[in-house]
Amino acid sequence: MTSERERLIVVDAANVVGSRPDGWWRDRPGAARRLLDKLTTLAPKLSEPVEIVVVLEGAARRAMDDAPPLGDLQVVLADHEGDDTIVDVVKTAAITDPDRPITVITADRALRDRIKAHGAEPEGPRWLWNHLDQ
Repeated sequence: MTSERERLIVVDAANVVGSRPDGWWRDRPGAARRLLDKLTTLAPKLSEPVEIVVVLEGAARRAMDDAPPLGDLQVVLADHEGDDTIVDVVKTAAITDPDRPITVITADRALRDRIKAHGAEPEGPRWLWNHLDQ
């Protein structure tokens, strides 16, 4: 058994996709699909055990239509606001294991304040892209 707790990384997919002006707005499901594919490579690039949860909202939810297996990557489809869903994921994880480290990937300042209230740490999209682009 490892002495390290598994960090939960929650990804605000809309915010991360929107952080790079690569034409994502022309094909939101396609942009989300590309992010999901890249996220399947993240865990081995990190120096600690992680669980990765990605929240998709709006048109990006269609990225899961006929999606191939994504390994251990978990995808949550937001029924309404993605930010509310992210807060719910963080809140549930914090209640389940109050000592578990939780990181939320977003540049959204209001969301950062909301997740901090539940003990989560924010990181910006650049942190994630730096790891994914290795």
